[in-house]
Amino acid sequence: METIQATSTPPLARLRAGWNAAADLANRLIGHSLLALVCRFAIAAIFFMSGRTKVSGFLTITPGTYELFRDEYKIPLIPPEITAHMAAYSEHFFPVLLVLGLFTRGAALALLGMTTVIEVFVYPDAWPTHLSWAGLLLYMIGRGGGALSLDRRFGIK
Repeated sequence: METIQATSTPPLARLRAGWNAAADLANRLIGHSLLALVCRFAIAAIFFMSGRTKVSGFLTITPGTYELFRDEYKIPLIPPEITAHMAAYSEHFFPVLLVLGLFTRGAALALLGMTTVIEVFVYPDAWPTHLSWAGLLLYMIGRGGGALSLDRRFGIK
């Protein structure tokens, strides 16, 4: 008498297949456009809120901001009065572009430059934070603003 042997999938293969099915589902549900939107809003919020601490009213640089750039931030070669204005305006302008998804790659590149300056000259020990910012910014530089952006609407890459 011949015995029929049941073929069963080994547990590790079933686990791998289940994991791969979940990963495929995540790939379908979490596409580039959603990732780009989250990246745009996340990094925009960080820089915009920082910019708001440097001004009063619409864009009036506070005396404390000038002191901060004179005493703590000390960017070489550029006077603190100029860097205070550059930082405050950049931290407002580029995040607005990111939220709109307008010139996303350029805005992200500008904020990556700002992040680099902060890392090198201001807070070199804060590299884990700056690296997380750089990751979001590099994604947007490399992939753009996604379908939910004005870039897409206007045909800007």
